[in-house]
Amino acid sequence: MESPIIAGVGMTPFTKPGASATYDVMAADAVRRALSDAGLELTDVDRAYAAYVYGDSTSGQRGLYHVGKTGMPIVNVNNNCSSGSTALWLASQAVRSGTADCALAFGFEQMQKGALNMMWTDRPSPVRDFIDVVARRYEGTEEVPMALLLFGAAGADYMERYGTRPETFLKVTVKARQHARSNANAVFRDPVTVEQVLASPRLFKSLTRLQACPPTNGAAAVIVCTSDFARAHDIDSGTRIPGQGLATDTAVSFDPDDLSGVVGYGVTEQAAAAAYEQAGLGPGDVDVVELHDCFTVNEILAYEALGLTAPGTSEKFIEDGDNTYGGRVVVNPSGGLLSKGHPIGATGLAQITELTQQLRGAIADGRQVEGARIGLQHNIGVGGAGVVTVLG
Repeated sequence: MESPIIAGVGMTPFTKPGASATYDVMAADAVRRALSDAGLELTDVDRAYAAYVYGDSTSGQRGLYHVGKTGMPIVNVNNNCSSGSTALWLASQAVRSGTADCALAFGFEQMQKGALNMMWTDRPSPVRDFIDVVARRYEGTEEVPMALLLFGAAGADYMERYGTRPETFLKVTVKARQHARSNANAVFRDPVTVEQVLASPRLFKSLTRLQACPPTNGAAAVIVCTSDFARAHDIDSGTRIPGQGLATDTAVSFDPDDLSGVVGYGVTEQAAAAAYEQAGLGPGDVDVVELHDCFTVNEILAYEALGLTAPGTSEKFIEDGDNTYGGRVVVNPSGGLLSKGHPIGATGLAQITELTQQLRGAIADGRQVEGARIGLQHNIGVGGAGVVTVLG
């Protein structure tokens, strides 16, 4: 099965809640941008996958109908924070299998202020088992919002196991802001110091506010197609998806002695192994990465789960500058979720948009990774699912 071609990408600028258009308008905007980038009309697309978490059923149709009502199949996708990448995985599978010549994945989110937490309190929580694992290790967890609890605990666990200094986590935010300073699509572009990150309000354990991504509004879209379709529509076939993996949790995710599992370390390892194998590449081949840094700890864990550095060595990886320009691999040149923001349904597709533009050599604001040929995208959703995509 041939590797899908990325025909077009598009995204809206990300904003704080309350500062954007409504979800449907943002979705339509992102789709139009991707269609324009590909030189296509909506009628050229066979099917669409719409990703979002906070919204009523068929919100995808609401957004896409602003662009056109073609009668194509539209599937709404909710896989927590990996929803956008899951939509792309489905679109890519349709192209790889030959059931679609051209497929659209688009994602959007109109979020509310505050930390992510459960929306439905009258039924069992899908992440209850993850929360219970953390509660077995640490006291005082009852009133902590879900995301802060899981990632704060995972960070504390990592420091206990490897003796990693708190300053290491703070430097992830500093790097993210440095990368985002010229990214017009990012929410936070002002530089910060280690001291400022440390002095920001404490959330849980050593986790401070500037180590957490902000709730964000935004949308993004990606169009994939076959080689025959690309030739027929005069589409540049230079950027493809040679490898992609989607994984869910195993029993390892619920080990109370290793809390990296509750925030997606295992699913990342599985998805990365599948993506590398399908692409015939390895972590040493990667030039540029967009990974899921919803919290600083998750970036540090992802370095290791993706095979960019050995377990327990992320501190040295950061201190040596191997995660930025001039180092071994540039991680999150967009500024990542920490700076760009995290409109959940759009996040994975915004990562693909950034990487596609990097591989095209089309970044004109000083963030271009020179000579980039292989990109790696990583997107997780606790509860859980992880998607890793190789672009080349």
